[in-house]
Amino acid sequence: MSEIMVIGIAGGSGSGKTTITRKIMQNFGSDVSVIYHDNYYREHHSMSYEERSRLNYDHPDSFETGLLIEQLKKLKKGETVQCPVYDYTTRDRSSKTVTIKPAKVIVVEGILIFENKELCELMDIKIFVDADADVRILRRVVRDVRDRGRSLESVVNQYLSTVKPMHEQFVEPSKRKADVIIPEGGHNLVALEMVLQRVRAHLAK
Repeated sequence: MSEIMVIGIAGGSGSGKTTITRKIMQNFGSDVSVIYHDNYYREHHSMSYEERSRLNYDHPDSFETGLLIEQLKKLKKGETVQCPVYDYTTRDRSSKTVTIKPAKVIVVEGILIFENKELCELMDIKIFVDADADVRILRRVVRDVRDRGRSLESVVNQYLSTVKPMHEQFVEPSKRKADVIIPEGGHNLVALEMVLQRVRAHLAK
């Protein structure tokens, strides 16, 4: 296998990271493998759902980032890994794992991936997807109520108590580590095409 390129895609919750990731996957298919930082949320099997609901999921310590780093290093060496799977409906790590195979391009996506220095050093391109706070909260409300079975009240409470303060403390400052900042996420077709062109150039080597 030729050299593997690792692309980090960070940004606040609801900024449009997944749209960019999806576009890369649609364009390059099996040449791309994706790792979602969200799947590395720590397991809390001994807690009740109510207790898990009160945890701060937007602090770097809520992730088992060391395991992600370990698995990303294996992928870069051409090894297949078993990635954990997080279940948003139970707010806990599930018993399932997902097989991630090494590919020419590996995308790592998550809100806090630029916060970790060692993880950043494994990336060749760091993209920060930027969007206004009001756009992000609206997208988050729609997603969490529609796809994750949350009540509107719980989404708003979580946003005000942990998402917003943690965004300001950790996510926003991590933007400085980015090589590229994309305003308007997946709607920014000019920036998106530049990213796709960079991947094309790598695959053509």
